[in-house]
Amino acid sequence: MNVLVLNCGSSSLKFQLIETDSDRIDSDQDRKLARGIVERIGSQAVVTWQAEGGRKDRHAEPVRDHRAAIDLVLRWIVGEESGIESIHSMKDIHAVGHRVVHGGERFQRSVRVDDEVMEGIQDCFELAPLHNPANLLGIRSAQELLGKGVPQVAVFDTAFHSTMPEASYLYAIPYQYYRRYKIRRYGFHGTSHRYVCYRYRRMHDLEREQVNLITLHLGNGASACAIRDGSSVDTSMGFTPLDGLVMGTRAGDIDPQIIEFLMHKEGIDIGEIDTLLNKRSGLLGLSGLTSDMRELLEEETENGDRRARLAIDIFCQRVKAYIGAYWAKHGPFEGMVMTGGIGENAAPVRARILRGLEHMGVKLDAAANDGLAGGTEGRISQEGSALPTYVIPTDEELLIARDTYRVVEDRPRRW
Repeated sequence: MNVLVLNCGSSSLKFQLIETDSDRIDSDQDRKLARGIVERIGSQAVVTWQAEGGRKDRHAEPVRDHRAAIDLVLRWIVGEESGIESIHSMKDIHAVGHRVVHGGERFQRSVRVDDEVMEGIQDCFELAPLHNPANLLGIRSAQELLGKGVPQVAVFDTAFHSTMPEASYLYAIPYQYYRRYKIRRYGFHGTSHRYVCYRYRRMHDLEREQVNLITLHLGNGASACAIRDGSSVDTSMGFTPLDGLVMGTRAGDIDPQIIEFLMHKEGIDIGEIDTLLNKRSGLLGLSGLTSDMRELLEEETENGDRRARLAIDIFCQRVKAYIGAYWAKHGPFEGMVMTGGIGENAAPVRARILRGLEHMGVKLDAAANDGLAGGTEGRISQEGSALPTYVIPTDEELLIARDTYRVVEDRPRRW
């Protein structure tokens, strides 16, 4: 089955075309036929795409909206220019899998899209106003362009965390607000946490119920997850993705009274506060330089920049705090996994997070950590470490493609 995976952002479209079926899933032999991204939708867009074994093409052209972006991608996939041997027409795209950020309490697993599902995604607009509208637009556009005969599947970021107990997901505010408005911790990055949990299982030949793990998705967006018996029991992101760890431009955990204080002192409104906490805080706000961890590490190393070092230290300290909290609340664990752009590529950050956890039995293998190249999986703790720690590159698009195949073929989900 050729599955087109779409991830529609507010002004971008990421895509992959993946060939998968039961045999390929079981042997990890899925084929990635093509991938790419359309950025700055709504103006002169930057389009990047590459077929399997082909050269990467990057160019600019006007793209009016998401429908036009998807149409552009589809015409490239089926055209001679892409060079994808197994694709000759739109009929060779057998299904479409969509990343949908928020499923609320309603969607606890991946589902085939119908009118009722689209209505449910729309009901979650107020929970994810920047993401769900674009996700739904992508679904509708794909239906129009490919026809309703091509199955569409929605894979929700929040679904993996639907197994959290009430003690993990409720806030200590009057219970009536949960009943009325469903204000609770939902968690995000669920597709990533679920994927690396699966890879950890494959590395150790474990059944799903045997996995007790802390997973750390560390990137521009960052979150921690506690997994017991193969299921999410706690996560750092909350009602929105703003909660939890320090991120590229998001503040993470703060005292909520700061909001009123700043509004009074600075004379700013709630919209400006939202922008401040989501787009001007985190690593960017602390350093005053950049939200990119690579650039901060360079500034610290080459220029000794104090605020760059401070931003990195606070980022690492927040991660450590969640590791300790999850160990106390849900431990013991048999392992820990780091993933995401920072988790997979920033060896100095991984080392800072693990150093100081020796009292928990964590023993960093500095050589293994420094020698682990980006995009590869491996162990970065010493033999005998009480909490073996691994780096596992995430692959959310692959998981979406596999879920799409299972839903369309009505196959049971084993992980």
